[in-house]
Amino acid sequence: MLYKNEGLKPETIAKLKEELKASGKPFKIIPSENNSDEFVNFYFIGMYEGREVIYDAALYTLRLHHSSEVYELAEHKAAQKFPNFRGIKYEEDENGNLKPLNSDEEEIGWFMTEIIMEIEEEESVKVQEFIDLDTNHDFGIGLDAAINVDRIDEKVISKFIQEFNDDTIRLDETFYAFQSEDEDLQED
Repeated sequence: MLYKNEGLKPETIAKLKEELKASGKPFKIIPSENNSDEFVNFYFIGMYEGREVIYDAALYTLRLHHSSEVYELAEHKAAQKFPNFRGIKYEEDENGNLKPLNSDEEEIGWFMTEIIMEIEEEESVKVQEFIDLDTNHDFGIGLDAAINVDRIDEKVISKFIQEFNDDTIRLDETFYAFQSEDEDLQED
């Protein structure tokens, strides 16, 4: 059988199985600067339409999903108000410090901050847990999921994979809204 997608090839699946067995974990984290306590990209093996496949999973917290939705809406409103808006690009100087924004970007940034605060205060954006599959993914089957946990760690990933593969995962259908955390008030 001819496979265009490497993540569906039996040889690739067998190789990942060996890696997983050697690691003692049901997943392999894909190294990325985007991985954090709220987002992890990883591979795992599961079934799809009666055959084994590699899932290229992006698992994130519901709080991060909410923040992304709120930010997208704020960008949309900024684009409506500022016809020349093409996104704010933060640049670093040679010492790794952020360069100041120009006056237009600063005005847009303040506008977006106000919009975000307004959206959060009014709780006009609400999100719920979900799992989306992408069968036209570059590698294996793409899987995006947001779950209502404080952080994504190995225990959460393992539980997610187990329940996904056992078809026992139950998504919370409740809609949630979150407030931005004030980093000055957080304690480490």
